[in-house]
Amino acid sequence: MAFATINSAPPTHVPPTPKQMYIPAIEDAFAAEPALKKRVYDAIGSTPQHAPLFEDIARYTSNLRMTTATTIPPVQVPVHDGPAAKKRKIENGAAAVGGTPGGAQSLADLKTHGELQFYMQDVSFAIPQRKKLTLEITAGKKFLRARNQASKEVEFGVPLDRIQHVLCLPVPEKNQRQFNFCIIPRYADGITPAPEGEPTPETIVWTVNDGPPKAAFSDFGQQIGNGDGETAETLVRRVLNDNLSQVQVVRPDAQEFVSAMPEPHRKGEKAYHVKAFRGSKEGYLFFLSTGIFFGFKKPLLFFGFETIESISYTSVLQRTFNLNVTARAIGSDETQEFEFSMIDQADYSGIDSYIKTHGLQDASLAEARRAKQYNINGVKTEENTDGDAPDAGESELQKAQRELEDQEDEEEEDYDPGSGSDSDGSGSSSEEDDDSAQEGDDDDVDRDLVADELGSEAEDIPEDEL
Repeated sequence: MAFATINSAPPTHVPPTPKQMYIPAIEDAFAAEPALKKRVYDAIGSTPQHAPLFEDIARYTSNLRMTTATTIPPVQVPVHDGPAAKKRKIENGAAAVGGTPGGAQSLADLKTHGELQFYMQDVSFAIPQRKKLTLEITAGKKFLRARNQASKEVEFGVPLDRIQHVLCLPVPEKNQRQFNFCIIPRYADGITPAPEGEPTPETIVWTVNDGPPKAAFSDFGQQIGNGDGETAETLVRRVLNDNLSQVQVVRPDAQEFVSAMPEPHRKGEKAYHVKAFRGSKEGYLFFLSTGIFFGFKKPLLFFGFETIESISYTSVLQRTFNLNVTARAIGSDETQEFEFSMIDQADYSGIDSYIKTHGLQDASLAEARRAKQYNINGVKTEENTDGDAPDAGESELQKAQRELEDQEDEEEEDYDPGSGSDSDGSGSSSEEDDDSAQEGDDDDVDRDLVADELGSEAEDIPEDEL
């Protein structure tokens, strides 16, 4: 027994597999040095109590790198005579989503804030770049940005306080159910241009599947969205709503509009889009609670109710029709018209109902919409209440109605009940009988209405009082 104990091999101890760590500050600081980053993670794994120290060193490294980058004199941007490149980049590499250096959306500004509140990996972006990136929302000064998963460099982004509209729309004509999130910053709706000297931001579009997220994390690298039945779409929508103060995520609503034709690739499922063409470009129209959206190819268009001047129909044929939207930029009196053609007649009724529900009448009612929009007729003065003076801001429709009522009042005032008679002659002179006989024998229009109404009592009324 002793011999067996001495010669038996000692039990082997297999160390547990270390949990893969992801610390945003370290990822941002050592993205370009994967070997050094691995050594930092190994050190944290050996001495977890030193993790805060390594995070502070990483933050200091990031800030030092950004400070050094900003102190370098800017590179003179050469002037090109040829067409602009498809990808909007600054020549020295410090690109901005808007396209000009020093803008609020420059990559230098986006990289400054390394603390993350939320991120999701393997997100399929379509605009402004078509690739899989990591979606991030920073803490503190909040940014929404996209990071390259290979180089760990920030590709583009936008401050959350500059976002004007956020849409979550089902992707049409797909076998698998998917959703497109459309981020529309201020001055990026395709209607209202940015002020002179301010960079024009670009819209951001990414797609998520109708299922649980592959890898999504909240603060401190805690994984979320698994085991609780939350899909990637509901998770992203909830995170955006929690971080956006001025807007909320808008989704299609069957009470607003639903297509008469169901989804062709997913039978029995409602479709909220309408296929249309703008010129030769094919796209989809969505009629939402805040406006009309056309996508999903650049340039995207979003007609908020405050920018729509009027809507009219043209080229109404047996199977198709065109929709013309006249829009006006905010703060401008100039209008521009957008035509969407080849819309199926089956959706005419639903679109027309949507337009009437929101007061987006034809061009002839544009003035009435404008008066209602700016609340010109909202307060009635004492003069208007008494009917002595018309409202200075009334619409054309209300003006026509008022003129018709005034005309009816004038006709009642000019009416003379004793103009003539041909009934029994009571209460009228022989001269009046002769005149009435000469003027209206054929039409018999000069009947004595006083005699009809009063009968024999008319005989007691003196002739001079009639």
